[in-house]
Amino acid sequence: MSTSPEGDLLLELQDLIIGTESVADFLAGLATMAASILSRNTGTAVECGVTLKRARGTTTVGGSSPRAIHLDRIEQLVGEGPCIEALKVKVPVLLGDVQSDPRWPVYRQRLLDEGCLSALGVPMEIGEGSAVALNFFASTTGVFTEAIIDEAAAFADLAGRAVRLGVKVGTAQGAADDMSLAMRSRTAIDLACGIIMGQNRCSQAEAMKILTNVSNHRNQKLREVAEEMVLKVSGDSSTTHFDV
Repeated sequence: MSTSPEGDLLLELQDLIIGTESVADFLAGLATMAASILSRNTGTAVECGVTLKRARGTTTVGGSSPRAIHLDRIEQLVGEGPCIEALKVKVPVLLGDVQSDPRWPVYRQRLLDEGCLSALGVPMEIGEGSAVALNFFASTTGVFTEAIIDEAAAFADLAGRAVRLGVKVGTAQGAADDMSLAMRSRTAIDLACGIIMGQNRCSQAEAMKILTNVSNHRNQKLREVAEEMVLKVSGDSSTTHFDV
């Protein structure tokens, strides 16, 4: 079955999330993907840095190249520019020509010194209270047309959705793993209590107290003590009768 271009891109983003081991690696890969797409569609070399918004300010966390990271850090050092502005207003912000735009004079001069003539900041929501911005750079003017800006914004939106989906899936899987572990622990403890009740002709509450005392005496987790007891009696580890 064929998929739409958006569907193909979403699959690529999901593969990127799965294939990276850290947020920094993912954002670096994201920047490389974004720069590649805009370079291909503009016919001009476009580089991309990634800015992370934090409570105390913004910081550079990745880029499509060492130069992209360097250019992104200039904005963080100066404390002004389209990327930082985009994070504030939550819409793309264009610096179309560093030689004529009156905004951010210090930042514009620094970009001009680096041979960068235009920049584009595009915000991307990645979760509750968290945001990043894609910071695009080009060595010529006229690169970031209205159509390209719309395309960059659409990419950021899709990437943000992929990240949020990945976080939800990871959270759900973590909850399922925790629940599965809790059920296995409960099964082992219940079986161990049953063994103690049979051996000592006592109530379940008394059996639980004995098991807890052994756990405290050995300085060992209650689940581990219970599993050892079940294994010693049955020769097999305890298991639940259903899967989560």
